[in-house]
Amino acid sequence: MSTMNISLPDALKSFVDEQVSQRGYGTSSEYVRELIRRDQDRQQLRNLLLAGAASAPAAPADTSYFEGLRDRVRKGAKARAQG
Repeated sequence: MSTMNISLPDALKSFVDEQVSQRGYGTSSEYVRELIRRDQDRQQLRNLLLAGAASAPAAPADTSYFEGLRDRVRKGAKARAQG
């Protein structure tokens, strides 16, 4: 694992220390790693959303599309209820 040193203003350092204590992190490094992982996840999700928005729809979202979607949801709910 690589090491990185960062400088923080006193207010941010206090905030990090508070979060470590309140959220049960062992160290400030664990907290910062978690923040970075969450940021990576957000960026990946954003890229997927943008790619999906830029792509052409596979089928028109008309009345029959939504009726089919409702049917699939009902069938799934019924199957889960039956166990």
